[in-house]
Amino acid sequence: MTTALSAQGNKTVDCYCTDRGGNRVELGENTCLYVDGRMFTAQCQMSLNVPMWREVQQGCMTSQMTESDQDQIYVSNQQH
Repeated sequence: MTTALSAQGNKTVDCYCTDRGGNRVELGENTCLYVDGRMFTAQCQMSLNVPMWREVQQGCMTSQMTESDQDQIYVSNQQH
């Protein structure tokens, strides 16, 4: 989904969010955010002509993994 706002002088402005690394995230895409000690799934949306992150679900799929689960995945990937 691509959205552009018309500005004065018939210029268009692409609307998108950015992730922690400053990378472009398109409107409608979801990501996992960690803010003030809590993790949640957020979607890039528009609000009053401004792109913003809106919480759509508590927690994230990645938040369900424990450190030992992550270690097991790392070890299993190293064996291949």
